[in-house]
Amino acid sequence: MNSKQQYAILKETLNEYQWRIYLGTEAKRIGFSGQKQVSLLSGADPKTIRRGMLEAEKPLLVGRIRLKGGGRKKIQDKDSTLVKDLEKVLEPKGDPMSILQWTTKSLTNLVFFLESKKHTIKRTALRKLLIGLGFSLKGNKKNIEGKSHPDRDEQFKHIKKSCEEFEKQKDPIISVDCKKKELIGNFKNNGKEWQAKGKNTIVNVYDFQSIADGKAAPYGIYDVINNSGFVNVGIDHDTASFAVESIRKWWNKAGKILYPTSKELLITSDGGGSNGVRNKLWKKELQNFVNESKLTITVNHLPPATSKWNKIEHKLFSYISINWRNKPLTSLEMVIELISHTTSKTGLKVEAVLDQNKYPIGIKVTDKELALINIQRNEWHGEWNYTIRPQGC
Repeated sequence: MNSKQQYAILKETLNEYQWRIYLGTEAKRIGFSGQKQVSLLSGADPKTIRRGMLEAEKPLLVGRIRLKGGGRKKIQDKDSTLVKDLEKVLEPKGDPMSILQWTTKSLTNLVFFLESKKHTIKRTALRKLLIGLGFSLKGNKKNIEGKSHPDRDEQFKHIKKSCEEFEKQKDPIISVDCKKKELIGNFKNNGKEWQAKGKNTIVNVYDFQSIADGKAAPYGIYDVINNSGFVNVGIDHDTASFAVESIRKWWNKAGKILYPTSKELLITSDGGGSNGVRNKLWKKELQNFVNESKLTITVNHLPPATSKWNKIEHKLFSYISINWRNKPLTSLEMVIELISHTTSKTGLKVEAVLDQNKYPIGIKVTDKELALINIQRNEWHGEWNYTIRPQGC
């Protein structure tokens, strides 16, 4: 081992005080030109070596290494206008109710801007400063779905009032929607989970439907009052017939057991897809279900561009996604199993069933059939809010 290697090892082992003492004693031991030789071998500044020589002559310190107030001062303490100029360009964004701010400006561009304002700071120091100020680097978050309807807030108030009335009557309230269709096979599923070192779940490179073993269409029903979920996993098209059949299965398997005396049901859903506002088949199929069950069904649709605010999205679907993250959905049995074992800290329980029926698309509803539906539209946005009663009532 040569002298340079020795210095390198000791530098990593000793704290800064011990390192100075060692350098100082080595310089004294060498004698003439000791400071120069030690500086060349260790790479230390001659000032550090001289300080070590002086400290070696005093009683050794025990405990605190630095004197109070010692050490390098923070850059914002040395440059009083740095933070003020930095905040000008950051233009804090995000949720005003959150203390966490964020910026999409890159460190390079921020350094360039600060240099134009006569500040001197490196990228690493700037990163620490940003973290200390409560900033973090983030990308875009999908949340804006489209143009907001002018009556959006009033519709949410209407839905809230309807839910309060049904809850007071102890009648069921369900939030419904179809989750994103999933390909069945050894395909990548988003998310990460802990695994042993060196072990990875190997999946197909391509997610082509042609190499899949089918697809799963999970239509969900979230029971708002009971905090429970029911998912009808179809293998065909997501049509209005499939949507109402899913509600029918929930009622026959769980709903009428949980609410044996109820004669009314409130459904909240978004305004598009198989349970959409303009879907004539949705209303016709609901009428058929109403006639069978003798339930009176009230439907409240969420206003346009707000489907992600549907309760089922964050009360049921989000937990399903968490439960099967990073797991290839290799079979329908696995899909059913993973959904059925979905839980939450608030006590969510989920039941899943397989629906192998065919639901053809393109079924037309004539004006005559539509006229026979026993529907009463609310005075407030009747296209969003309506009640369907058994025919003949």
